[in-house]
Amino acid sequence: MTLISKRTTLPDVARDEPASIALPLQWVGMCGIALPLRLSDGMQLPASAEVAVDLPDPQAKGIHMSRLYLLLDAFAARSRLTPTAVHELLRQMRESHADCQSRAALLRLDFALLQQRAALVTPALAGWKSYPVTLSAQLRDTTLQIRLQVRIAYSSTCPCSAALSRQALQDAFAADFAQHEAIGRDAALGWLARNASLATPHSQRSEAELNIAVSGDAAQFPLLELIDTAEAALGTAVQTAVRRADEQAFALANGANLMYVEDAARRLRQALEARFAACSVRVSHFESLHAHDAVATAMTPGWQELLR
Repeated sequence: MTLISKRTTLPDVARDEPASIALPLQWVGMCGIALPLRLSDGMQLPASAEVAVDLPDPQAKGIHMSRLYLLLDAFAARSRLTPTAVHELLRQMRESHADCQSRAALLRLDFALLQQRAALVTPALAGWKSYPVTLSAQLRDTTLQIRLQVRIAYSSTCPCSAALSRQALQDAFAADFAQHEAIGRDAALGWLARNASLATPHSQRSEAELNIAVSGDAAQFPLLELIDTAEAALGTAVQTAVRRADEQAFALANGANLMYVEDAARRLRQALEARFAACSVRVSHFESLHAHDAVATAMTPGWQELLR
């Protein structure tokens, strides 16, 4: 006896049965969909996607998830990742659910952008860095919203700790030479060589979450511009391959860019809003002094309204 039905028409519960509880739903869809993406420069990379539409019809039992999946699959196969392509995908997703009275569509893409970064000093020395990226887009009626988020890692050295370390060094120097009215150059240099590290300021790896609004008619997503702008503003981006000269240059960069979490947030907002219409930043310093982290947020006026 075969268990396979010979009927030519298979049941479609989502289409043919009403909802047992008549309520609209804000979003229905899928997340964690694996797919390849092609950036505007042709680079291909793995990504994870979330797609959804609204379900305003309280009687509709469910949406047609396979329609969304196939549209996303076609997008990955044929399109490069541009604001125009994202807008068209959202439009197709919404139109595919006209029978559900859908008026809105949502897309989220998560991927890691690999970029080769040169060492600070050593010629021809470079390594790869991974930048986590999240692209979020919504189309509701005629309103399109696209937001781009990139996370970057950098080093932060505490200004207070640096001041305390300098004071400790000064006090030790004064104590050791208390009986000297004049100190020779060689004596001072020798003392510094032995004692300059008797106190060092605490520093830590830190992370900045950068968010910008992107126009639907932009030619491409400004990923590298966003990363380069933020790293230049901070001055202490984490390194890849280094030699001793590069490590020394990194130490000098940290000394020249002492910053609290507040300083980092302000630097980033100032740099980003000079290039992008709207932005927000959240910075986290993973404290080496404390068992907790320090965080700060800054945003341009009106950013919260963009999230609605």
